[in-house]
Amino acid sequence: MNKYYGFDLGDAESAVCRLGKRDAGVPEVLPVREARSFITAYAQLPSGELLIGESACYDTSATRRALRFKSNFLTDPQSEKDVKRFAAGVLGELYADGNLIKDDDCCFYIGCPAGWDRAARERYRRIFEDTGYPPARIVSESRAALISACQSKHFQVGYDIMSKPVLVVDIGSSTTDFAFIHGGREVELQTAGEVRLGGGIMDELLLEESVKHSADADAVRRALAASPPWRSYCEFAARRLKEQYFSDEDYWKENECAKTVHIRVGAGAKLTLRIDGEIADRVLNKGADQLNGRSFKAAFLDSLKDLREKLKDQLPELLFLTGGVSRLPAIRSWCEQVYPEAIIITGAEPEFSVSRGLAWSGRIDEELREFRKEVGELIDSSAVERIVESRIDDLYHRIVEAMVEPILRRVALPVFDRWRNDEIQRLSDIDQIVQKEIEAWLHSDEAQRLLVKPIAEWLKPVAYDVEEKTMPICVRHNVPYKAMSLNSYFSLSDIDIRIDAKEVFAVEGFTWLINAIISIIVGLVCGGSGLAIISSGISGILAGAIISLLILFLGKDKMQEVFMNMDIPKPMRKLVPRGHFEARVERMTEEVKNSFYSNLENEKNAEITARMAAEISQQIEQCLAKMAEVVEIPL
Repeated sequence: MNKYYGFDLGDAESAVCRLGKRDAGVPEVLPVREARSFITAYAQLPSGELLIGESACYDTSATRRALRFKSNFLTDPQSEKDVKRFAAGVLGELYADGNLIKDDDCCFYIGCPAGWDRAARERYRRIFEDTGYPPARIVSESRAALISACQSKHFQVGYDIMSKPVLVVDIGSSTTDFAFIHGGREVELQTAGEVRLGGGIMDELLLEESVKHSADADAVRRALAASPPWRSYCEFAARRLKEQYFSDEDYWKENECAKTVHIRVGAGAKLTLRIDGEIADRVLNKGADQLNGRSFKAAFLDSLKDLREKLKDQLPELLFLTGGVSRLPAIRSWCEQVYPEAIIITGAEPEFSVSRGLAWSGRIDEELREFRKEVGELIDSSAVERIVESRIDDLYHRIVEAMVEPILRRVALPVFDRWRNDEIQRLSDIDQIVQKEIEAWLHSDEAQRLLVKPIAEWLKPVAYDVEEKTMPICVRHNVPYKAMSLNSYFSLSDIDIRIDAKEVFAVEGFTWLINAIISIIVGLVCGGSGLAIISSGISGILAGAIISLLILFLGKDKMQEVFMNMDIPKPMRKLVPRGHFEARVERMTEEVKNSFYSNLENEKNAEITARMAAEISQQIEQCLAKMAEVVEIPL
């Protein structure tokens, strides 16, 4: 794609932005009927001409006119027809002004409320497809607003947003759209994503205040009742005046903030819209029928508090305000009141944050497709396997260093104690018992936990080697390299994609390694005959004398056979001091390690090692694939 268009079709106002594939700045706002932000309205003239924007509100020759129809899309079938006509009118204006060229390699990203489900989004997308738009995709307006904030130069949150909770509050004319984003992904809210609380309510209240104090109040009321389009236009004018006032309240304390509208219906009427501190207070705090008697302030605060209760286990650390109404200082203060721990940010031009974010979304998605393709090619190659294979001997060493001493202390010593306590009848049984006990202990949770540390330490240099492969891919596609950093994911306790050493490196994966350790330990503990457990370092005790006598009368070989199968009396067993065997275990630890390392080169099973390297590589590759999948909002 060469160009990406973002179309924010709002209930009251709309905007279109465009971003080239190589453009370095912010997306360009494209005027429609000479308005950068234009009224969401259309009028059908007798000639068939379709008017879009402000002129559609008051052209008296219109045979059909529609305003503020998007908010009814989910409930009113007529709204779908109105959206289609308006979309067709905007498309025609873009072609007429040369802002869109036939057969250009481009796509449209069109916003929708976060609360719309997949079925509604697909129905909405088909409207634009049927109208003749280039390929279109429907994207949550809240996600677009956050992307716009992240891409803007004035707003540098940093990479932490990929793992931190963010609440986006998009205050439109008809609804306030809440979206909770955690780890860069939208999380469904129990509020269904939107609340019927928009800035349009304040516009209506300001209009009512102005009509009430108008010199020709009755004539104005008749005109507005006779012409819903003119009423909508007056509400739009009240909205502009309200935003103008709240953008600089200090200035308007000393100056009049007013606008006169000439309503051309019947005999006509003149309405002066006016706002000052007293009127502003009533607009924010007066009960409204649309809100069941609550004021805008009360309803907004209730929504924020309700969300806080639902999000109490993971409160947002960043709260991003967007939409024209977000300019009101009162909105910010209310958010600070309910979320004192959050950083609260408002965009520089909130009325264009969604349309710009939609355009950025198009380019980001294109880059991510290429990014994921390259990551897939890396996974399909043998690069990760070669990295793992080059370090597999180091893994063996780390595991032996970590596991030998615990095996001797957790298995060999308890077996010795059982023999001393007469729980094991014959020395000839010890070899088999030790082997089974080692195997059982290696499958225990304790052993698995001990495996985690050496494996995690081994993974670090492996991860760095892998990152040398992924970093250039990230740089080419404007993705933060940390997004593909295995080490970063290992260290994040709140990320849901991470390698769990306990699961990845199950005991079964170390068949050769475990068998080698068992055979060496059994040989050293039992001396190949079962005698090593008591025969060294106990000269001067009765057991040593008995062994010497048996050798004298029976010969060494016969003595070993008799002694191995002898049920030695318990008192005699107690003569073998436990401290002697503990000291022997200390000496054996190094012997076991040295024996293992000397056998490593000569007896290592190449087939098992290759299989283990392949299994580890597969786990790392699966992790890379998942990490690439969750990269949605690069900053």
